[in-house]
Parts: sequence; C-alpha cells; structure tokens
Amino acid sequence: MESSYKIVVDSTTDLTPELAQEWGLEVIPYIFTMDGKDYFNHLDYRELSVKDFYNALRDGKMATTTLVTAARYIEAWEPILKEGKDVLYMCLSSMLSKSYEQSILAAREAMEAYPGRKVITIDSKAASLGQGLLAYYAAKARDNGKTLEENAAYITEELVPRLHHWVVADDLHHMRRGGRISGASAFVGTMLNIKPIITILDSGKLVPLSKVRGWVKVREHIQERMDEYKFAPTDQPVFIAHSDSIDMANQIADDIRAKFGTKEFIINDIGPVIGAHTGPGTIAVVFLGSERPKA
Repeated sequence: MESSYKIVVDSTTDLTPELAQEWGLEVIPYIFTMDGKDYFNHLDYRELSVKDFYNALRDGKMATTTLVTAARYIEAWEPILKEGKDVLYMCLSSMLSKSYEQSILAAREAMEAYPGRKVITIDSKAASLGQGLLAYYAAKARDNGKTLEENAAYITEELVPRLHHWVVADDLHHMRRGGRISGASAFVGTMLNIKPIITILDSGKLVPLSKVRGWVKVREHIQERMDEYKFAPTDQPVFIAHSDSIDMANQIADDIRAKFGTKEFIINDIGPVIGAHTGPGTIAVVFLGSERPKA
C-alpha cells in the first residue's frame, strides 16, 4: 500500500543516490561555496566530485556553506503537496545550522497554501550518516504502515535520543582554519599524532570529549564507546562516514564486525557541506545504543 506521505531529507544525510532511491527519500541539496563558486551538494556529486573537493581542501582552499531558506523548502515540498501527499522532513541538527528554523517557517507557509495537507519538520539533532541512519529507520517504519504522526513521534522519541555519533578528526590544521582550535594546538597535536574524539550531544551540539594518540587508540576508543553506550548488534546496522579515508573506515568496520558480530554496514563519503567543517581524513561511526551524552 502506497504511503500518504513522503520522507524528505537534506543532502547532508550523506547517503548514496541508490540508497535514497531504494528507501523512497526526497533529497534537498544544500549549497557550498569554493573559490567564489556555488555548488549544489547532490548525493552523486555531479557538480564537483568529493575527491576533488577534499584535494582542494588539502591544497589550502576553504569552503563555506549556506543555509536553506524557507523559499527553497517550499519549492522542494510543493510537488509532493500538489500530489496530495503530506511531508515528513528531517533537518540537519539545529545546533549546526539555522536551516531548521527556516524549515519551520516554510512548513507554516506551505500548510497555509495547501489546506488539508500536513508538513512535519523534525530537528534530527544529527549530521551526515547520523541523519542517514534516522532515514533508514524512518523509511522502514513508513513501509510498515506507521502514519505521518506515528513516524514523527517514533523518530523524535525513540530514535533521536539513542543516536550516537563518534567522530575522529584527522586534519587539525583544517580545524585551526575553521577557528575550532589554535594554531599552536594544531601544530602540537599534529606533531604528537593527537586525534580529538568528538560527539553530538543529546541537544544536537557537536563537542570534543577526549583525545587519543594515533589511529590504533582511536579504533580501541570507538569499541569502548560502543560498549559503554550498549550497542546491541543483533540485526542493527552501523553507519560509517569518512572524508576521503575509505581504508580506515573499512578497518574500523572490520574491528566492529570482529567484536560485535555486526552484519550490516553502510559506509559512504562525508559530502562537501559537512566536509567543509570537518576537513579530510575524518571518520564518523554512527549507531543506536542507550541514551546519548547530555549537554
């Protein structure tokens, strides 16, 4: 039975186009700017390949991002509403972007313009494949018959509070350029092979929690956090996002498979919109567990 609503996500979900199509997702491409030129961050990277993007960052170029306006949301939702369907929209964390505020304004305008139709917007309190993992479960819930309202409650009340992102930033000099750490910290950290461990709190805010030295310790740390936050591997997938670091992503997947017996992994690139802020060499491991760290 065809659903009465469609699930809409941002391109910051960092899914492959094939998965977005398989799961029946509508995708709004965010915009990033490099060398004075604007690009749409389509999932297939048709305007600038992800490899070229990260090579440009390594060469010292900077990228910036732009919020999605209410007008762009309405433009994206209108074909769905005209079709007589409702919209369930999951946005990049409101603590990382002001786009969520724009989506709320857009939802009000859209429902006024299309009486009888509903638009529910959700603050995912997530980023990259964290949003992707929510989309995975939301699509399953829709296909299993959950209504628009039931699915929205399922996502916000059951999934979001247990959604974990454990992120490792490799390029400290990129973090310095982004104003996240000092030049001295970047220099010393790079010399000592220090890797900051970052997470997204229950509020949706991105914060550093600890530091380890070297990738061997990183891999151990991730397994410890999965234990601590009670990852239950039975039939649960793990999503791993990386910024031009597929070999390390695969190594971490092998670690998790060996320790937990996990069978299903989704591994994909961190796209340019999120990558503009993380830099190359970043790894993010995403899973459902017990309640995530609090603000």
